[in-house]
Amino acid sequence: MLTLRSPLVRYLLLFVVVFGLYGLLHVNYDSATQYINSSGRLQTFKRKVSYRPGDPKPVKACFVILARNQDWRSLRESMKQMEDRFNHQFNYPYVFLNDQPFTEEFKNMTQSMTLADVHYGQIPEEQWSYPAFIDQQKARECREKMDKDGVMYGGNESYRHMCRFESGMFFKHELLQQFDFYWRLEPGIQYLCDITYDPFLYMKQRNIKYGWTIGIYELMNTVPTLWNSVKKFMAQHPELIPEHNSLWWVSRDNGTSYNGCHFWSNFEIADLTFYRSEPYSKFFDFLDREGGFFYERWGDAPVHSIAAALFLQKEEVHWFNDIGYLHPGWQHCPKGDAWKRNRCTCNPDDTDKTITAAGWGKCSREWELLPDTPAEFRKARLG
Repeated sequence: MLTLRSPLVRYLLLFVVVFGLYGLLHVNYDSATQYINSSGRLQTFKRKVSYRPGDPKPVKACFVILARNQDWRSLRESMKQMEDRFNHQFNYPYVFLNDQPFTEEFKNMTQSMTLADVHYGQIPEEQWSYPAFIDQQKARECREKMDKDGVMYGGNESYRHMCRFESGMFFKHELLQQFDFYWRLEPGIQYLCDITYDPFLYMKQRNIKYGWTIGIYELMNTVPTLWNSVKKFMAQHPELIPEHNSLWWVSRDNGTSYNGCHFWSNFEIADLTFYRSEPYSKFFDFLDREGGFFYERWGDAPVHSIAAALFLQKEEVHWFNDIGYLHPGWQHCPKGDAWKRNRCTCNPDDTDKTITAAGWGKCSREWELLPDTPAEFRKARLG
């Protein structure tokens, strides 16, 4: 007679438990594309979808982190946040880039934070140096003046190389050529809510090109002539500027002046075909030759944002309003049901931290006032 003490019964029970747990933890990602209800509207992707480490993903996507060797401690914190809130279930790979060779200590300390694939690459010297058309003596004098005038990072030479690289070079790196989408990750950030669906797949299925979570005003003393250069570009290349774009968000006077609004690019999720496109490539090359990355302190955030406003429709740019995110200085915190459902830990009414509760958050709030693209011209799918 078989009893619970019988070895055969024990082995059978063990098999049932192990097989059941495996089924709960590993669901084929193909099911992630089936979230369409009878009305044809795309649904939110629930966490029952799981991608195993090393397996093919429904989107060729990765996290990209520009880092220095000494950043490993704060990056462990950032990766812990990302893994706990999202990537322990989805296992998208990480790509680390540095203008110097990564140390074994850095690799060990970051690789140990995830089961996902991790790649390490060095930035080519030509992408982190002065182009031949830049007058380095003039650039030095401009840095000294901006530093004296108290401009944030005004005297920082390396910061300028970083902004230029993030504006027009990172997506050209050989390690990025295998990917179609990227999610920027930085040291010292926090994710304040669970992310219970796949933002990459959400964007791909809807033809969304750019995703953001914090809109904020630029420090205008860092970009005094940027908009003049943008206007020159628009005048020289009217064929690249679509009629139904998002220009209103960055210029309320039909392009005469820049209001300073930009997406804070320390968080951005983007379709890399946007950055690799002819309009963006020509836009960056034009700005690069204007010299503002070195003679002023043009940042990648306004460059990315103005490009999105020039070349993309409102529906091709998505506000991830449900993702709680903090970068030292400001945070975005969801409200209502999303706050409770996604186990958020932030305070949406904190005027000292939450950008949409503060005066500087006007850019975020006004994104929703941007007129919709007429339905017959829309390139992105809603819902």
